Parts: sequence; structure tokens; C-alpha cells
Amino acid sequence: MNTKRKLQIEQLDKKFTILKKCSEVITPSKGWLFAIRNTLNMSLKQFGRKLNITAQSAKEIEEREQTKRITLKNLSEAAEALDMQLIYFLIPKNESLEKTIEKRAREVGREIVLRTSHSMSLENQENLPERIEKAIEDKAEQLKNEIPRFLWD
Repeated sequence: MNTKRKLQIEQLDKKFTILKKCSEVITPSKGWLFAIRNTLNMSLKQFGRKLNITAQSAKEIEEREQTKRITLKNLSEAAEALDMQLIYFLIPKNESLEKTIEKRAREVGREIVLRTSHSMSLENQENLPERIEKAIEDKAEQLKNEIPRFLWD
């Protein structure tokens, strides 16, 4: 793996470690906009006025957030109207980018080796399970280091 890519992965993984704590926060059932507006004791009419829209449109924005059909632009504008800041981020499901890459490299490595192994068995050149497992590990390591684009196909 080239130094630049390795550094990028390390830097993002470091950020993800910090952000992981935020992912444990549970979104209010009616959404953040409703929860904050309601806690501030702000009416829909007042909220709408801050957004230069009707109370009904403000209610629709809250509903779109709740159903995850809101745009980031609209969410950002609504947050601003509530004197809030929208913070947006993604975090890996597999602990880190490095783990995500390792997992996918192992999957693709297995596919490649087993495909080759199958061809060899058709020609009566079957490999032992230990050799196949070693070949999978080697291929996965190579893919992890190179991170070729086809890894994500």
C-alpha cells in the first residue's frame, strides 16, 4: 500500500474512533428538529417564520427528517433556524476503514482462489485445504496492500 493511502486510512480511522461515541446517541423518535423545537417551546408557526415558510411546511420538514426523506440542505437550514449546527459524518460498520478493507480483501481473495482451485480440480490438480487457506490469506494480504478498484465490484 502506498504511503499516502496508508496515511489517509490512518487519519480517517483516528477520526472514526472519536466519532464512534456519537453513534451511540439514539435519535429521538420524532426526529431532532421536533425534539429541539418542542424542548424550546417553539411553535410550528414560530419555527416556520424563522425559515420563511408556513407552519404546515415547517411540520412537513420535521416529518421528512423523521422519515429520512429530508435533504442535507433543508436539515442544515432548519438547524440554523433553531440556532443549531448540523454535523454530518459516516462511520464504518466494521470498526475502521482498515477492517473494512481487510474484510473485503478476504472475501475477494477467497473468490479468486476458490475459482482457480475449482479449475485445477477439474484438471485433476486439486490442492489440499491447507494450501487453499494459505493461498486465500496471501491473496487477501496482496489485495489489502494494493486496494485495487475491482475490490469493490
